[in-house]
Parts: sequence; C-alpha cells; structure tokens
Amino acid sequence: MSNQKNNRRDFLKLTAVGVAVVAGTRAIQGTGASSNTPKGKHQWAMVIDQSKCTGCNYCTLACQANNDVNPEIQWNKVVEDGMVGGKQIYVPRPCMHCEKAPCVEVCPVKASYYRDDGIVMMDYDRCIGCRYCQVACPYEARSFNWEKFEGNNPAVPEWGTPSVERRPRGVPEKCSFCYQNIDRGLALGLTPGVDREASPACVAACPTSARMFGDLNDPESNVSKALQNNPHYRLRENLGTGPRVYYLPAIAEKMEA
Repeated sequence: MSNQKNNRRDFLKLTAVGVAVVAGTRAIQGTGASSNTPKGKHQWAMVIDQSKCTGCNYCTLACQANNDVNPEIQWNKVVEDGMVGGKQIYVPRPCMHCEKAPCVEVCPVKASYYRDDGIVMMDYDRCIGCRYCQVACPYEARSFNWEKFEGNNPAVPEWGTPSVERRPRGVPEKCSFCYQNIDRGLALGLTPGVDREASPACVAACPTSARMFGDLNDPESNVSKALQNNPHYRLRENLGTGPRVYYLPAIAEKMEA
C-alpha cells in the first residue's frame, strides 16, 4: 500500500510539472505583449553593451549585497559567449522582466505579478513553492531557495548593504530591478538610471558603464537613445515574451577603442 501511495505522489508531482511546462509554452506562443500587462507612467528597461562588459562580476556581487542573496544563488549571472576581435564576450543575464512573462501566466496563487512600471515581482509571502514559475521561465532567471539563508553575507559590506529582507526558505528567488532603489529614488525626486541611489545595484556598480537603465516612455532617457542609435537584440525574442533587457552586440571596433 505504501508503494502505491508513493507512486501516486510521484505521478502527481510529474503531472504538476508537466502542467507548468505546457502553460508556460502557451504563454509565450503569441507575439507581442499580453493585453493584461499593466502600463504605467514609467516602463523601466535595461540595456547591456557587450562591447564594454569585461566579465568582472561586480554586478553579481553588488546584487548579492544589496538584495542579501545567498552566495550559493545568483540573481544576476554573467555567462561567457564566444570571442570577438580576439576578446572574450559576456552575456550578463538578470531577470528579463518580460511584458508577457510565462512565470506570471503559470503561477496558481498570483505570487508572480506585474507592476504597472513593467517590473515582474514576487510576493514571497504568497508563494507556495510549487516552482511552476521556475520551470516556465525560458531564461533560467529564478533560483530555488532550498535552505534558509543564515549568517553573514560575504558580499557585505564591501559591495553594499542589504536594502530588502531575506526571502524565506522554499521559494524561487529572482532579480527585481532593485525596485526598492527605484521607488525610494523617485520619492526623493531622483532619476533611475541617472542617479546611482535610484538605480539597480548592478548598474551603479558596473565599472565600465556597460549597463544602462531608464524609462522607455521617455525618449530622452539613456536606454531610449541607446536603442534608437544602435543595433540591438533581446534573448529568445522569437518566443514573444517581450523582454525588457536589451543587448548591444559586441563590435570589434568599439572594443579596441
């Protein structure tokens, strides 16, 4: 009898994961943004210039310090991506904050949701740890918190000090564009992407200014101008998720300058 119960439990787990995969696939089959995606005054986006990124991982360390992330988890991965002009190229990969986010579509308890400024958020108190969002994400942007993070954060204080609470055990964690910096900065009259205090920690920490952050609704913002004046792409854009992280591809001439 116990074996039958275990087999049934395993079957239900596999079925649940299968449902998440199918639902996530359906969520990204279309092209363009979901009509249910909120549209506010601001629409935040990030632009990463691969010609300037050196793979130093300052962004990862600043993220871990400011968001008090377990060192065994990375919200902001930096991945090697071939060579251009004899130099190594990198793809920094935070959460894409998609306009049509599969993680939001599959969450059964609405723990993943959109802010009206385009940031895809997590309500960690509401999350039940089913990991549907993690399975559905085509960018591997979420990391499951298997153990409670206790003790000192090795990135603190050298790379910053925590500005949000640690997440509980048993939830998928992810980049939030450092919404806390954005909200606090706007309340103080600062401009995200211009003023360091109002910008994501990874943007503020980048020593080569490879990362830009700003408002797509503002044609004068640094991200709007960068996209207008340079060729760019988004990861897995063919899925129709509408990522809000853009990349300026590495150009040998720019890297030699």
